[in-house]
Amino acid sequence: MEASRRFSSLSPLREPVLVLNANFEPLNVCSLRRAIVLVLSGKAEILENGRGEVRTPSRVFPRPSVIRLRYVVRRPPRRLRLTKREILRRDQYTCQYCGRSSPHLTVDHVIPRHRGGGHTWENLVAACPACNRRKGNRTPAEAHMTLLRPPFEPVPTIRYLFGSYLREYVEWRKYLEGW
Repeated sequence: MEASRRFSSLSPLREPVLVLNANFEPLNVCSLRRAIVLVLSGKAEILENGRGEVRTPSRVFPRPSVIRLRYVVRRPPRRLRLTKREILRRDQYTCQYCGRSSPHLTVDHVIPRHRGGGHTWENLVAACPACNRRKGNRTPAEAHMTLLRPPFEPVPTIRYLFGSYLREYVEWRKYLEGW
């Protein structure tokens, strides 16, 4: 999903802000409103402010682009959630049987579920509706179809997680490059 579509352009308080851990590790992206709350409560500091100000009737607040938390947030290594969107993204919106790109892709179980195939990264691929119907409830070998590449669980790199924002928010690059 494009960065500009994740946050509505109708309200400036929904603009994306990069949140860094105290050790400058990129954590996530939050809204401008959430970033202002974190800064005002003393939980974060502003590192980049090239967007101007947010004016209210009684106060003026800076519009940060990048904030850093004042404390380290410990969390387990990231894993991507198993969703249709992430499977299509991993397979680059291409049918893994015929190689055709299409906006109308489906998700196919390589080994059908009724035969013991699980709902896992290693058993799900993107498929066009025609190939999915052709394969049916068979394995690829039984249907005489081959996969372009074996399915795998993608590694959530910084470019994978934040790459869609880098075209629009160039000032984030220096904080994302070292990771």
